[in-house]
Amino acid sequence: MSTAALLLAWQAASAAGWLSPRTLPGPDRLLATAWSMLQDGSLPHALAISLSRVVQGAILGGMAGVAAGIFAGFSRLGEDIVDKPMQMLRTIPFTALVPLFILWFGIDETPKVLLVAFGVAVPLYINTFGGIRNVDVKLVEVARVARMGRLAIALRVLLPAALPTLLVGLRFALGLAWVAVIIAETVGADSGIGFLLTNARQFVRTDVMLVCVAVYALLGLATDYLVRILERLLLSWRRVYVG
Repeated sequence: MSTAALLLAWQAASAAGWLSPRTLPGPDRLLATAWSMLQDGSLPHALAISLSRVVQGAILGGMAGVAAGIFAGFSRLGEDIVDKPMQMLRTIPFTALVPLFILWFGIDETPKVLLVAFGVAVPLYINTFGGIRNVDVKLVEVARVARMGRLAIALRVLLPAALPTLLVGLRFALGLAWVAVIIAETVGADSGIGFLLTNARQFVRTDVMLVCVAVYALLGLATDYLVRILERLLLSWRRVYVG
């Protein structure tokens, strides 16, 4: 309801002439621009490329972040090896990595996918590590009494118990994945939603820029909704306060 009210107020202000079409076009203008971009194929093409980069980077970064979190969370040796480097990496902004990745990996898909993977891996590591370290030690003791091996304890006891925290990290990580791909596509890219955004900025096409921003916002909302569905499926056994 609040979003609908905001859109109605925005449209009313635009129709009344209180907003300049050059600086902030109304929702009707944005819908017309989006429809035009859909018809000429520029928006679907850019969307497919950006989505591909995010999916590839999320898979790569997700596997790396969860694996590092399990390794560091399950053993003190793993924590000594992994935790401090990861804590340093999480303070590095994406914009500082873009020129380095371009220098190291060129200007093709590799640096863009790796930047997304970096954005996903760090929050997933932190939440996996924190979730494992907050598991009740009695669960591990029972597993040891049952003569479960270290790998079995990690995969069948610690990881399921840490799953709620891990899924929170996944929601945050996928949000960062879209931030990372925006930055990657606005520097040294010739395709994707970020490229459309940069190109529109050069030609002062505010309507196209706002359409690109709206697409990013909707994609972020969609990925968050998917993770919420995953939470309901994987954590159906858990009863929590819902307000």
